Parts: sequence; C-alpha cells; structure tokens
Amino acid sequence: MGDDTLRRDAERHGDSCCAPAAARNEPEPEPSQASVPTGERSTRGQVRIPAGTFWMGDSHGDGYAADGERPVHSVSLSSYLIDAKAVTNAQFAAFVKATGHVTEAERDGVSAVFHLAVQAAPADVLQRVSDVPWWLAVRGADWRHPAGPLSDIGDLQNHPVVHVSWRDAQAYARWAGKRLPTEAEWEHAARGGLDRARYPWGDELTHGGRWRCNIWQGDFPRHNTLEDGHLTTAPATAFQPNAYGLHNTVGNVWEWCQDAFRPREYADRAGADAVVDPIAAEPVDVADGLVPRVMRGGSYLCHDSYCNRYRVAARSSNTAESSSANIGFRCANDA
Repeated sequence: MGDDTLRRDAERHGDSCCAPAAARNEPEPEPSQASVPTGERSTRGQVRIPAGTFWMGDSHGDGYAADGERPVHSVSLSSYLIDAKAVTNAQFAAFVKATGHVTEAERDGVSAVFHLAVQAAPADVLQRVSDVPWWLAVRGADWRHPAGPLSDIGDLQNHPVVHVSWRDAQAYARWAGKRLPTEAEWEHAARGGLDRARYPWGDELTHGGRWRCNIWQGDFPRHNTLEDGHLTTAPATAFQPNAYGLHNTVGNVWEWCQDAFRPREYADRAGADAVVDPIAAEPVDVADGLVPRVMRGGSYLCHDSYCNRYRVAARSSNTAESSSANIGFRCANDA
C-alpha cells in the first residue's frame, strides 16, 4: 500500500486511522465510573498555566479539512492547572485498587492493538479492523495487557495508561480530584507559549537529526526504524518538556479532552469579538456513549504519509466508549 493510498484512506475514513471506534450500533450502559466517588481536589503533578490569549488552530495549512482545524481564531483563557504528563499505568493502578473500577475494554473483553505489537495467541486475534488493517481486535487487550493477554505492564509503570475510554478517563479524574482539560486549554498548554508554531518546540520536526517526540519513522505500517527508540508507548516523561513543563503533548498517545467534537466548532466561532474559555456544547440528539469526543496530540502511530496529526493544532475524535492501544489522557483543574 503506497503513501498516496494511505493518505486517501486517512481522509476517507477519518479518525479510524488514528484510533478505531468501538463497533457498536447502540452504546453500552454507562459503566461503573458512575459510582466512583469524587475525590478531594488535588493539584499534585500539575503546572499552572497563566491566563492569556492565543491563536487556536492550524496556521500552516497542514491539517485535514474534515478535522475543522480552521479558521485560526483568538481565544482567551482564564488561568488553569494541567498535568505535566499523561496519567501513567502506576497512577491508574492506584485508582483501580482504590475504587474497583472496571474499564470498558475489560467489560467488552476486546480492544484494538497495532498489528506489529500484538502479544496474543492466534485464537485471541479476532479480526482486522475494516479499512485500517494495521489495527487488530484482540481478545484480552486492556490497560493491564496493552499488547494483548500475553503482555503486562510490569516494566511499563511510568508509561501512559492506554485502552481507556473517555468515560474511564472521566472516572479517574473524578476520583483524583481533577477534571479533563477543555480542548482550548489543551492546545494552549501544549503550545508552551509558542503561538502559531507547529510543534511545542517550533516549526521543524527534528533538530540536528534528533527526534523530539514519539511518532512513526520508516514505512508505515510495515516497518518502523525506531529512530526515536519506541515502537509503541514511551515513558510519560520521555523527551524534553515544552516551555510550560509539559511532556509529550504531541506523539506518544492521544489524549482525551472534555469537549464534544464538532468539525464546525471553529467556523462557528469565527467573527466573534472574543472567545473566552470555550467548550463545545453537548449534542442533545446523540446517546452519551456515541457522542464523539475530542482527542488531541497524535500518537506513536502518526506518520506524515497518512496521519499528519502530531501537531499542536491537530484535532481528532472518537466515541466516548472507545479504547485502543494508543489513547490515554492527562487531567486539568481550575486555578
């Protein structure tokens, strides 16, 4: 499959190339996070982002039109706090131990794993995901077994937790005394003060041949040259942080945001005198589990040949109940 074909697939199939959605026609009942207690407010591991105004969106014309990264528009935000890193396996394990939470991937008994990373018996590899054959539906893949039932997180305690749905992320945030960031907060913090830049460090992907993030190198999806050192997740504090002290705001794992996803969100804001602390409205005609939710930052599978979404302006989405081996999250808080 050539680069042109992969790019056409990405544009035609939208977000599924990045992280496949749960294959359900109707949402499952909301799982056990509804009973997760609300924890005392905590700012542990968070950095304060000062109030300010920034230009939100794609200033370089790099994005896919269907993602709605344009028009670029001015957004003003109140001061807030955000985690310096994605929530790790160790942190999520503490949450599960304290609450007994069962993730949606565990309830379903299956989740999506990249084909070169699968660790499972042949009988547990159920099928390839339609139109994106690099994703395999693997029985027993979940946050404890990120590559399948023959894998574990023993050596991955400081890696981002994956195979967590938006609803799982909400449950963790509630327990931790935090919340998910809004999409605007996420982009503002990810930029690290570099307005209109492509990446958290500037406009050039590499500097002196050094990789600054965990994405795909080589021939996607067949061969990864591992120039950045990672086939799948990297530690949550890998690579140099941005100027605000945030690690891995592009690459590594997609990160859930609070907002519902609307491709026309930016277009509908255009012309407003001031957009202050925005958050996309909840749709009233879509069942909760099937509401598309914003994901930001790209993942270790992003590659320019098919998914140029490892930029701070890039947007993607998935349904609230979906999970895969490249979706995680970080938390935020009001200041």
